[in-house]
Amino acid sequence: MLKNKANLKYFLNQDAKANDIVTLSGYERFLTIFTPNLLWLFIKYLRHYEYYLNANKKDILSRIKRKYYLVKYKKLSYKLGFSIPPNVFGPGVRIPHYGTIVIHPFVKIGANCVIQTGVNIGVNNGGVPTLGDNVYIGPGVKLFGNIIIGNDVAIGANTVVTKSFSQSNITIVGVPAKIIKNQKADER
Repeated sequence: MLKNKANLKYFLNQDAKANDIVTLSGYERFLTIFTPNLLWLFIKYLRHYEYYLNANKKDILSRIKRKYYLVKYKKLSYKLGFSIPPNVFGPGVRIPHYGTIVIHPFVKIGANCVIQTGVNIGVNNGGVPTLGDNVYIGPGVKLFGNIIIGNDVAIGANTVVTKSFSQSNITIVGVPAKIIKNQKADER
C-alpha cells in the first residue's frame, strides 16, 4: 500500500519496467503531447491517487491533488473500459491492451501481474480472490470466490477459476480450470 513518496516512486519505477517505458528524448516527449500512452497514464494516475488516498494528509494542497488524480483516473477508466479500484495491485502491474477489465475492490494481486482484456475478478459467496506474484491473466479470464492463486502462475485465455491453485509455477486453463503444465507458460 502506498503511504509515502518513497513507496510511490518504487511502485512507479516497477510499473515502468513492467510496461517497457523508456527514457524519451526531448522530441519524443514533445510527441507524447499529441499521442500519449493512455495505458501508462492510467497506471500513473492510479498510483498517484492511491498515494494521496492512503497518505491521509489533511492539508488543502493534498486534498486538491487527491481530487485531481481521482478525476483523471476516473476519466481514463471510462475511456479505456477499466473498472480497477485503488489498492488492488502490487508493484509492476502491466496492462497491455484497452478493453473491459472488472476487479472487485477487495481483491489483492501481488507484484508483477500481467492482466489482459475481458478479465473479471469478483466476489462469490462473500469471498474474493487473492493472487500471488508474477501472475499472468489471459484474455477473458474469470476468477470468482474465496480462492488463492499461487506465485508464478499463468492463467490461459477464457479460463473460469472457482477453486484455489496455491501451487507455484503452473499453467491453468479450461472451464472449470485445471492444471495443464507444472511450469508457467511464457506470456510475452
